[in-house]
Amino acid sequence: METQEKKIIFSGIQPTGTFTLGNYIGAIRNWGKLQDDYNCIYSIVDMHAITVKQDPAQLRKHTIEAYALIMACGVDPQKSIAFIQSHNKCHAEMNWVLSCSTQFGELSRMTQFKAKSEKHPDDINAGLFTYPVLMAGDILLYQTDLVPIGADQKQHLELSRNVAQRFNQKYGELFKIPEPYIPEKGARVMSLQDPTKKMSKSDENQNGCIYILDDKDTIVRKFRKAITDSDSKVRYAEGKDGVNNLMTIYSVVTGKNYDEIEQEFDGKGYGDFKTAVGEAVADHLEPVRTEYARLIADKAYIKECYTKGAEQATRIAQKTMSKAYRKVGFVDIR
Repeated sequence: METQEKKIIFSGIQPTGTFTLGNYIGAIRNWGKLQDDYNCIYSIVDMHAITVKQDPAQLRKHTIEAYALIMACGVDPQKSIAFIQSHNKCHAEMNWVLSCSTQFGELSRMTQFKAKSEKHPDDINAGLFTYPVLMAGDILLYQTDLVPIGADQKQHLELSRNVAQRFNQKYGELFKIPEPYIPEKGARVMSLQDPTKKMSKSDENQNGCIYILDDKDTIVRKFRKAITDSDSKVRYAEGKDGVNNLMTIYSVVTGKNYDEIEQEFDGKGYGDFKTAVGEAVADHLEPVRTEYARLIADKAYIKECYTKGAEQATRIAQKTMSKAYRKVGFVDIR
């Protein structure tokens, strides 16, 4: 009996400081779970990070911390390929090749470019405009089958698919066309202070954002301050954005469905509910904080892991890169 080859998953995260609860629930929490069923390739995408101004020393520090943090969240370098993007030069090379198969109009329609341009009006650089092409290269280099994405990243994956199809039609089949992998629950966590907006570390009100390395007291305090509504009943319903967000978070960390949550807090007020959510989240994240502290104290081991990861990633990516160069007509050096 033939064993079916595992599908390839690629995902990356920027090293912009400690991950938020939104990053964790929406993406990283699932990375470890996917390792047994898929061939997973995970990257700390530091090249994407420099599309906005960075302090070089801080970027290096955050990159190492991000690598340790994905491991603390369950990514096992023995089961997955986990590497730092800039350690594999194929990403920069593929970015150029794909840029020549990407239309200016496509990039100008990217909603995240518009949003980031408004947020950083003093630094609207070309990299910020073209980074969706770099993202397409990240995905296509590994002949990726599935890309775990949130609702706000669908446009970028669609661009990757369009560019791959255009390249294949122009030069002959090379790239696999990736499909989205969207978690059923908890794919989008909203701000605790403005539940109509995505939880973000750039939130002006830091009580709206939970960091996964926050201590228990801080987490509980922020949840107690969470915005709800004038009703007092814990139920999932349209127009109850704050409560819906809290119920989604509580459901993810406890495994309880919405009916069970409604029954648990029947007759209780929002105060009890918010405290319970905060404590459940803090307890759920405790093993992550403990493992992170252990890992970050062993920089030599972290370096050993990301060095091995870069070697593995480069071996795979180089095969695709060499074929792409041949397809477009570059002379082989060998």
